[in-house]
Order: sequence, then structure tokens, then C-alpha cells
Amino acid sequence: MTDKPRKRRTLQKPLPRIKYFKPVGVPMQDLEEVILTGDEFEALRLVHLGSHYQSEAAHLMGISRQTLGRILNNAHTKITTALSRGLAIRIQGGDYVDFPEVEPRRRRFRGGRKG
Repeated sequence: MTDKPRKRRTLQKPLPRIKYFKPVGVPMQDLEEVILTGDEFEALRLVHLGSHYQSEAAHLMGISRQTLGRILNNAHTKITTALSRGLAIRIQGGDYVDFPEVEPRRRRFRGGRKG
């Protein structure tokens, strides 16, 4: 049985400039870290900050609602683990394509004359 190829997720915005978060007062060499992928970060951003329903967020990312649910679950688990165990969080990697270029909107003329 062969695995179905993974569909690349679409990010609506670039990843944050700051990609590393660590507990205060713990030296870097003493820290373990959790890797939050770019698609996990995007799912969190769309659902929790963007206030999109999961179905809307999934559509924006080009994936199914079920896949978005799995991505969110993984992200929640990683963040909860990091917070409860005092681990650092690094945003890195993942299976995604950069945010789409915004095409200029075409003006529509309704009624009246163009000119």
C-alpha cells in the first residue's frame, strides 16, 4: 500500500520574523525545543487570530477540513507540551508554499458609461 502524496499547504501571510521563543532565565544550552512547522503556525493564525471557521481556514490553505483539524491538534499538543515542560518553541519547516501573490482587483463598471 502506497501513501498518498501530501498536498502542500498555502500560507496567506509570511511566517513571523521572530521564529524562536524560549523561557526566560534558562540558558540556551539547557533547553530542549519543540518544532512548530509553518503550516501548523498558519493553521493556528487563521483559526485563532483570524477568527476563521476550520472549513474556511482549510479552504484558504488548500487542504481538507479534516487535515486542518489534524494540523491544529498537532500544533496544540506541541505548544501545550512546550508551555507545561518549559521547552523552547522554534517555527521551522513544514509542507507549504509561500503566501500567494495578490492579484490586482479588476474594476467592474455597473451601469452608466465607461469613460
